[in-house]
Order: sequence, then C-alpha cells, then structure tokens
Amino acid sequence: MTFTVAIDGPAAAGKGTVSKAVAAHFGFAHLDTGLLYRVVGAKVLQGENPVAAARALTADDLSAEGLRTPEVAQAASRVAVEPEVRAALVDFQRAFAARAGGAVLDGRDIGTVICPDAQAKLFVTASAPVRAERRFRELVARGHVTDLDTVLEDVKARDERDSARAAAPLKPAEDAVVIDTSELSIEAAVAAAIGAVEARR
Repeated sequence: MTFTVAIDGPAAAGKGTVSKAVAAHFGFAHLDTGLLYRVVGAKVLQGENPVAAARALTADDLSAEGLRTPEVAQAASRVAVEPEVRAALVDFQRAFAARAGGAVLDGRDIGTVICPDAQAKLFVTASAPVRAERRFRELVARGHVTDLDTVLEDVKARDERDSARAAAPLKPAEDAVVIDTSELSIEAAVAAAIGAVEARR
C-alpha cells in the first residue's frame, strides 16, 4: 500500500513536528526534505559544487553532524533556488514517497512539485514573528548566540527567497488543507493534521 502525505510550509511553522507526529500516528515513513538541501548547503560551505553535491547525495548523508546550524540553514536556502540542484533531488524524494507502507514528506514544494498526486496535502504556516520567536528559542536552547531581531530578519529573508524563486516557489497546493499554527498548541496542530489525513484515507 502506498499512501503519500505531502506537508509544506515556511521555516519554523511547525511542519517538522507535525510531520513526525503524523508519520508516527499512521506508521508511515518520514522524510524531512529540507535535510537534503541542508546536506548540499553544508557541502557547499566546505567548497563543493552544489549540483555535484546534490547528484552524489545518499541516505547516509542525512545523518551527518552539524546540519541544524543557522549557517547551514542559510546555505540550504541559497542552494535551493538553483533549478539544477532541485532537479537532482527530485528522484530521491519521489522514490521515498512511493515506498510501500505509506510516507510523509515535509518541505517547501512537496504538494506542488514533488508529489502533486499525494493523497493528502497539508500546508502548515504561522506568522513571521511567531516563527522567529520559536526559532530564537530553539537556537538559544542549542547554545547559539543570537537575538530575536536577527532571527526575524533571517526568517523574512528565507521566506522571500523561498516564495520568489523561479523554481518551485513556496505556496500551498490548490487542494492542500492549510493549518495556521500561530495560535495553536502542538497538540492541537497535530490533531488538526491527523484529522485532515484521516479525511483522505
């Protein structure tokens, strides 16, 4: 049985948390597709060519150390605007989506480009100030030295890059269920997502 859940949304909206919970609830495999771009971004920071890095990516690369730093996040956002990088990663994502037993993929263009025929599509979002506050707390908890204004500017810059790029811009699929987590608890957001997926099964 193949059943694909596509979950898109901007940075720090909660889509990773929601995606993991949905996958666990239904017993589906989960892929954070942003990690693919983080791997490529990390390799670019080490001097590699982004397209070559994307084409050589393997599943083992996804467990590399240091993929969650702000520097890698920014590098990932920059390489993600390159059409050749995106094209190189499409097959990896589609193969994962087609695995038996069900799959949840979260990213920026899953419902619109990678899996337009996904049985369930969600778009998880929140206001920029709310997302910046969440990301700020997350970074401080990991020991990063930063301030809220800087994080908010980073969030806005990523939003602009993600939404304005020519290749697969960030936007909800026409048939996606939009979940705004600005005022929702994690439990409420997860419940809304599970309900949306249940409605499509």
